[in-house]
Amino acid sequence: MASLKRERFITDDKGRGKAVILDIELYQELLEDLEDLRVLAERRDEATSSLEEVEERLKARGLL
Repeated sequence: MASLKRERFITDDKGRGKAVILDIELYQELLEDLEDLRVLAERRDEATSSLEEVEERLKARGLL
């Protein structure tokens, strides 16, 4: 993820933060990260395969 130095804060008259303006690239990266986390959470209970098992399946299909 990109550095969070590309944001600007909007504050009220007492200096309290009210909003953030993000660089569009940073915003898009954050959305992608959130989507990745959503997919991970959705799949957390799925069975996993070892690297060796995946390699064997790919070789059997002629993909590796």
